[in-house]
Amino acid sequence: MYELTDRQIKLLKAIIEEYIDTAEPVGSETLDKKFNLGVSPATIRNEMVKLTKDGFLKQPHASAGRVPTPVALKFYIQNLMQQEQMSVTDEVFVKQKIWDFRQRNNQLLREATRALAEKTHTLAIATSNDGDIFYAGASYLLDAVEFYDMILTKQLLAGLDRYDFWDNLFGKSVEEAPFHVIFGEDLKQQYLVDCGMVYSAVSTPRLNCTIGVIGPIRLRFAHIIPVVSYVGQLLGEITNP
Repeated sequence: MYELTDRQIKLLKAIIEEYIDTAEPVGSETLDKKFNLGVSPATIRNEMVKLTKDGFLKQPHASAGRVPTPVALKFYIQNLMQQEQMSVTDEVFVKQKIWDFRQRNNQLLREATRALAEKTHTLAIATSNDGDIFYAGASYLLDAVEFYDMILTKQLLAGLDRYDFWDNLFGKSVEEAPFHVIFGEDLKQQYLVDCGMVYSAVSTPRLNCTIGVIGPIRLRFAHIIPVVSYVGQLLGEITNP
């Protein structure tokens, strides 16, 4: 892995967070005006060229703006991002939503998926080892400009009932972790190349499932990851005798 300098790390963090906020390619002029990077616009441009050559940025069209690649987003999540603290109020909300269904797996997953969608404002998906799939929050897709592309949105919605696809996708992660993140090409479908997914795997004597969210590749990871992790942890706790 290419080692980034402190200046490149600071620049990359600014580009990623600006892109998450705006969904627009980020140019050196924007970086110079909005962020205190302590270098000239020319230096910013040179560093962006280097980051592009090293696979952290890409240029989607002929403009000077760049967007982060999956490599950059993974680096950001692992090294730069500060997760938001989930509020006690939100934790209580989720627990109250699902508690009465803790003895009925299907209803439990259905309500957990609804709660996850509501708290992340993202399309939430869950699958169980019984071959069931649950989803909620499809309307939130249209909050992201990427899904103004009706072909993309139609293809994603049409794939929601394909249990085998999601089960195969979720099964790719074997290590134990509170959450998993996958992007673009890892989603194994061309139409999902600009999408990202965060999910949690649950394995207890009573319940084997995965639950998470899918949206644009610029998901609000700092907010979404703690919520997905909490829902997965909670499902594990209440189904583990």
